[in-house]
Amino acid sequence: MSLLFCVCVCSYPGPKMQTLQVLSLTLLSILAANAQTLRPGKCPQPPVQANFDAARYLGKWYEIKKLPAVFQKGECTTATYSLESPGVVGVLNRELLADNTVSVITGYAKAKDPSEPAKLEVTFFEDSPPGNYWVLSTDYEGHSVVYGCTDILGTFHADFAWILSRESTLSEEKLEELYHVFTSNGIDIDVMTVTNQSPELCADMPLWA
Repeated sequence: MSLLFCVCVCSYPGPKMQTLQVLSLTLLSILAANAQTLRPGKCPQPPVQANFDAARYLGKWYEIKKLPAVFQKGECTTATYSLESPGVVGVLNRELLADNTVSVITGYAKAKDPSEPAKLEVTFFEDSPPGNYWVLSTDYEGHSVVYGCTDILGTFHADFAWILSRESTLSEEKLEELYHVFTSNGIDIDVMTVTNQSPELCADMPLWA
């Protein structure tokens, strides 16, 4: 944490900024302790899926791989999208936790700019800012490559990345192809983890929790 400490404290000198320093260190410490993927610099700006069609994207997706995220702790993770209203997509995320309970969270997604429909913003709590959900690549029927990023203090950024599939598995050949979507745009996915979608673990997961 020495680099994080130097950047946060040395960038904001003066006694009036002590509270900001403490909050900044606390935030970065929490993120790092929870294996959140932190990178120096501002968020990358990768190109997204051209002519994105939200209607074709609706339905159930299985999470195959992801960058570690503080808000995801389970396995058997799925995301189901539905049309909530014109221009608004309903979001239902589910995962199986270690204690065999199912975590469910609902929200909605919509494009900030209708001219860039693949750059979605997802909201789960009305009093919290939305998160980016950029569809970098999808064929709608097989795979989806999703990226999100949050700038932190203008010095670091937190990466979020997912590889999704309409089925519970993807071939290694396809995965290698999808990794390139990230890496060719400067997104480091070396610490991506596999989401367990094995039938033995996930078959008894209730439809609703």
